[in-house]
Amino acid sequence: MADFNTIRSAGMSNAQAAQIDQGLRAHMNKVYGTMSVGMLITALAAWAIANLAVTTDPSNAVAAIRAGQFLTPLGGAIYMSPLKWVIMFAPLAFLLFGWGALMRRGSSAMVQLGFFAFAAVMGLSLSSVFLIYTSVSIVQTFLVTAIAFAGLSLYGYTTKKDLSGMGTFLMMGMIGLLVAMIVNLFLQSGVMMMAISAIGVLIFAGLTAFYTQDIKNTYVAHAMHGDEEWLSKAAIDGALSLYISFLNMFQFLLMFMGNSE
Repeated sequence: MADFNTIRSAGMSNAQAAQIDQGLRAHMNKVYGTMSVGMLITALAAWAIANLAVTTDPSNAVAAIRAGQFLTPLGGAIYMSPLKWVIMFAPLAFLLFGWGALMRRGSSAMVQLGFFAFAAVMGLSLSSVFLIYTSVSIVQTFLVTAIAFAGLSLYGYTTKKDLSGMGTFLMMGMIGLLVAMIVNLFLQSGVMMMAISAIGVLIFAGLTAFYTQDIKNTYVAHAMHGDEEWLSKAAIDGALSLYISFLNMFQFLLMFMGNSE
């Protein structure tokens, strides 16, 4: 990956460089803004589904989850029926088979809508955290994740070190991590889950810095081409990458820091 300052200065006048810097700030603002909206959609969807899935009325329940709380028919369908597998793997299937096609063929408005729809589905798949963990621990873990994410993303944005080699290594690690998680769905090993969580935090922490630098350098490399539509879609794609890193760090940290109900 070419260094940001090398890309920025190659064949550019001072006026062009200033224009690139201004455009980069607007581009990064869009990335973080889109990511933040996606996070809000996910949080609201997860909270709403969790509230609809639980009742205190045993007459309208399909199963008890703790003293005085029961699963509604909706909760039973989401968490106890084969539908849970569809909900669990739907986001991954979209990333593997749908997102690339949407980026190639869709307009920036369609790509943004696709991202927000993905965020809502992620909220559905993450709604169980409200049933498993206390609200206090969820908020505390979110704040810790937000602070860590901000620091890591700032490092990725400001460092002069090329992180592309690290990114390739981390991508391979992420694939291995996914395989281990799928295997542990059947093994149900607590020790293996803790190991997966620790490795997952490290992998997605590194990916946060890598993605931030990649988003920055990608913009600078293409800014002079004048393709605003492509750059707009690239900002949403970058937002998705950072969104996924944030959510995964949050989930893995929650396994360490979260207090279960």
